[in-house]
Amino acid sequence: MMTEHVPILIDTHCHLDGKYFPGGASDVLSRAQGAGVHGFMVIGVGETLEPAREAIRIATAHSEYVTAAVGIHPHDARHFDDAMDRELVELAAQAVVRAVGEAGLDYHYDHSPRGVQRDVFAKAIAIARQVKKPLVVHTRSAPSDTLDILASEGAADVGGIIHCFSEDRTFAERALDLGFYLSFSGIVTFKNATSVHDVAAWAPLDRVLVETDSPYLAPVPFRGKPCEPAMVVHTARRVAELRGLALKVVAEATTANAERLLGRSFAPPM
Repeated sequence: MMTEHVPILIDTHCHLDGKYFPGGASDVLSRAQGAGVHGFMVIGVGETLEPAREAIRIATAHSEYVTAAVGIHPHDARHFDDAMDRELVELAAQAVVRAVGEAGLDYHYDHSPRGVQRDVFAKAIAIARQVKKPLVVHTRSAPSDTLDILASEGAADVGGIIHCFSEDRTFAERALDLGFYLSFSGIVTFKNATSVHDVAAWAPLDRVLVETDSPYLAPVPFRGKPCEPAMVVHTARRVAELRGLALKVVAEATTANAERLLGRSFAPPM
């Protein structure tokens, strides 16, 4: 898959649960390393906290180059209860966990009632503030409510990532003001994603990240296929093209950004 040498890239958002990759995470990570991707943040979300526990297990087994984030996806907000709240605090406090999330609002699918989504999002922000770790935000078709809750619940105290950025420059400006980084997924390679192209070209380079959201949103030229962390190279290349920069520059910048936000370095394999 690799057609040129690139420095370390970090996939700041990938789901490597066994339900997505029955063969396990090790082969997926190995393929990504072969493509020039040597840092990963594995996201653990689901109807229960088992995916969060699994993300921690994966990060612990590959701790030199993998970290974890744990949270409650807005799709699953209706399942969140006091027991999960207490355990999520304990999981989020673990050293291998470097962020809380993903969490947020999804008014496109509305798998959970909107009021419940808002309440659980606020709880996730509270957990991030309690453990003093950045927040990974999912937002879809809910720009105003997302920004309002981030502001009112004090998310600026910890900052974080607007995961899979798909909004416009107005949203981006407010998110940046709140201390958030903008993470671009395979959507930035899609022909009709003009507002995402605009933000990827304009955003301060020191606040830009790249991700896959694997197994979803495979970038061009892999649309319609299962996505893997190896494919983040194509996303980074498209961001570089939109900015008129060399891939090496974007790779170095996004890696430095991820390491700064997450408070750790990612070591390439020996």
